Amino acid sequence: MSFVKNAAAGAVLGGSVLFTAGLGVANAQPVETTPDGLVNIAVGDTTILQAVPTDAAAATAGALCASAPEDVNALAEQVDADGTDQTVCAGLPGGDLMLTQNVSAEAEQPETATAPDDAGQEAG
Repeated sequence: MSFVKNAAAGAVLGGSVLFTAGLGVANAQPVETTPDGLVNIAVGDTTILQAVPTDAAAATAGALCASAPEDVNALAEQVDADGTDQTVCAGLPGGDLMLTQNVSAEAEQPETATAPDDAGQEAG
């Protein structure tokens, strides 16, 4: 009879560990883009400026693309607000010049759930 009790207790404890680990994964939230006034500038697949203010990004992109900084600033503010990438100009030697939303390092790495450590428990 003790074998049945141990098996039932093991199943309950094992299930609870899996359940609590699953809660950590279920509560993971997608990266939210909140306007912070900062964007990235990339040419092709290479980021050339990271987390720069929208006005500085507009001036830089405007100079590289021979565009009016006011027009590029509107795109930069849209990228910061919406999080959608915008192409400023195409045909540069390295590829298209893109404005992208900056994402912090904390937001890029999702939290992982950890199971409780069983090293201190006795078998029995």
